[in-house]
Parts: sequence; C-alpha cells; structure tokens
Amino acid sequence: MGRNSLTLFTLDPTYTIQRSQGRLNESPQQIWTSCYSGIEQANWVLTKVPEITMDENRKKQILGEAYFLRAFYHWMLTKNFGEVPIKINPSVTEADAYTPKSAVSDVYSQIYSDLDNAYAAGLPSYPSIVPGRPSREAVYALYAKVALYNEDWSTALEKAQLVISSGTYSLIPNVVDLYAYTKEEDARKEMIWSYECDPISPGNGHQLVGLCGPSGSAGVEYARTSFGSMFAYMSFFNSFDPSDQRRRLLDTTYLNRDGKWVPQRNISPFTPQAVLIKKYQDPVSTTGTIRNIPILRLADVYLIAAEAEAKLNGPTVLAYSYLNAVRTRAGLQEIAPGLGNEGFIDAVIQERAWEFFAEGDRWYDLTRTGKFMTVIPTATNDVYPQRNVQAKYRYFPIPQDEINANDKLVQNPEWN
Repeated sequence: MGRNSLTLFTLDPTYTIQRSQGRLNESPQQIWTSCYSGIEQANWVLTKVPEITMDENRKKQILGEAYFLRAFYHWMLTKNFGEVPIKINPSVTEADAYTPKSAVSDVYSQIYSDLDNAYAAGLPSYPSIVPGRPSREAVYALYAKVALYNEDWSTALEKAQLVISSGTYSLIPNVVDLYAYTKEEDARKEMIWSYECDPISPGNGHQLVGLCGPSGSAGVEYARTSFGSMFAYMSFFNSFDPSDQRRRLLDTTYLNRDGKWVPQRNISPFTPQAVLIKKYQDPVSTTGTIRNIPILRLADVYLIAAEAEAKLNGPTVLAYSYLNAVRTRAGLQEIAPGLGNEGFIDAVIQERAWEFFAEGDRWYDLTRTGKFMTVIPTATNDVYPQRNVQAKYRYFPIPQDEINANDKLVQNPEWN
C-alpha cells in the first residue's frame, strides 16, 4: 500500500509510492495542496468581504473566521514542512503565486498576527456558534497549541489558561461519550473545534470510519462500509492501566453481522496483534459519515497548560492540577508530586498518547519534542519489525511538483 512508505520511512520528495498506488491524497503532498488551497480562499475572503455592504457584525465574524483558518493552515504547513511560503494576498496573477519560503519564526509571527485579528473580530462563544465554525475560545485554544509548538511557553500558558478560566467548555464526565455518534451534542461541551461531518450528499465526509472498522464491512457496530486498514496494536492496548476508561475506546474483539464474536487473532489477516479503534464508529450512515473529527478539545488545552507551566516554572502544584484533571476524568489516580522536570514532561507527553490516540497528534508530539528519534525505533511489531527513522524526518520533503512549478521554492536541505 502507498501509505506504507510513511510507516516504513521510505518516502521521497516525489511521493512516488503513493503516486504509483493512486494514493497521492494519503501523502503529505495532500497537506500542502489542501492547506494552500484553504489559504488562497481565506485571502480572497479577507480581500473582498470588507468591500461588501452587509451586516457589520456578520462581516466581522466572516473575517475573523478567515483569519483563524489562515492561521490554522499555515500552522499545519510549518509543523509538517518547516520553512514554508507565507501567503497573505490572493493570487490575482500567476506571478503572485510564486512565493519563496520564509523562516519558521516568521511563519509563527504571521500565525500570531492572524490569531490576534481573529480574536479581535469578536467571534461568538459556545454555545452561540454554528457547529463547525470556530468560537472565540477556539482562537485561544489554537493560539495555545501553536505557541506550544513554537516553544513560546509563556504565551501557550497564558492562552490555555484563558480558555480554561472562561468556563465555557468543560470535560464531560464519561470520556467514551466524546465519541458516541448518538451523543454528538453533549460532546460539543468539550469539543472546542472539530471537522464537522454531515451524512448528506454533497456534504463533508472522511475515511476514518471505513479505515478503523474491520475488513469486509464485518463489524456491525463500526460502519456500514469498512476496510480494515487502520489498527492499534496489543502493546499499546496493554500500556493502559486496566482502570483507564480510555482503553474502552480500543477493542480486541468485535461482533460480526452473523451475531458471532470475532477474536483478536482474526481481526486482521496481517497480524494477530491488531486492536480495533472505536473513536470513529458510525453504524448507521449510508452516505458520508456522521462522526466528527476532533481538532481542538479541552483536554488538549489542559495538557498544553501542564506542559507550558512545567517548562516555565517546573512541575508546580498548578502543573500537576492540569495534568491530573485529564487523568481523573479517565478514571485514574492523580500522579503524586515528586517527579523531576524531565520526568513530569515525559508524563505529560505519555498522557497525550493515551488521550489523543488516532486524533493525529502523536507524531507531532514526538517531532516537536525531539523524541521521535528514540521512540519510533522501539515502535516495532510483527508487521513492522524495523523503523528506519532518520533525523531528516523531523519535516517532510516539500513536494517536488511544487518546486518544479515555483522557481522561488527550494527543497528542505536534508532532502536534497
């Protein structure tokens, strides 16, 4: 499969394997293309909407959302590719599209500026928002996470604390309910911003429901149509404390459409060690999916605050309180004080692994902290007995198609 070039660390700047398998959409090239498409649309909104005669409050909200999205897309790009072109004007001419890379520090400065503008626009707070649109608190939640990646600990802590202290969002009591397709509205109390899906055509859908369900659409609780392409492994399942409620979002067996329980050894033809992921179950939709994809949620903000506080002041009582808020909701005992600073940070990163698995954070937590070079080589199993990770994988190569099309763009040095 084309995606194996990522798991085996055999990719190249042309993303050849994905291209030859017809899966270019599963390569980082799709991130580049989609993000710059979103940035271009945001730039046109920010250019044209101010000229429109319309309700001024609605106009400010539209502009605030455009600033928010442009910040989000630039952040997605820089955390994947490092130095990238900053694009803040629409491409009126072909020449406008040819933009050189900017330093990572400049990219973050632009993101901060856009988030400041988004917040100043006065976006509404939850629950007075249309689902899928960013709230006022979502701006600061994204700000906190961006600042964490920028190692700007004071800003990360400040923005995270503003979200927490607002009291607008709360950790819902049962972590499993966050992902129950019948409890989407309840989950919004914690889901600050999500990719919003609609079971209509045309609508917004995604592949995760099909990827996480058993092959051959066999799991009645998982999906009408599923392919059995994405699993966790037994070693990860076993890493959870048995009392951790988040372990219930993984499963070592499933009920098939004949009413029989399928054991773990038969979950996947590739390995007897496969564990099913239950965060994206949608057993009812026939068109698209109804499982939203979380992007920012309050548990993330708590752990950002814990890490940033520890980076600034060490493992203080406050840092422990932020970490333990997430642990106690999961049904675990609080971590007792006494860890050194490095040990506390490691505990936060591990907590993030348990809390956000299958939500697209783990790789970036490892790369932004430099842990990927030591952790990834140990992530072996019977399917992937070796992980040939190198330092250059901190960032993906810029797609060669983009370099060929833009003579102002140069490849990341490690990938030349």
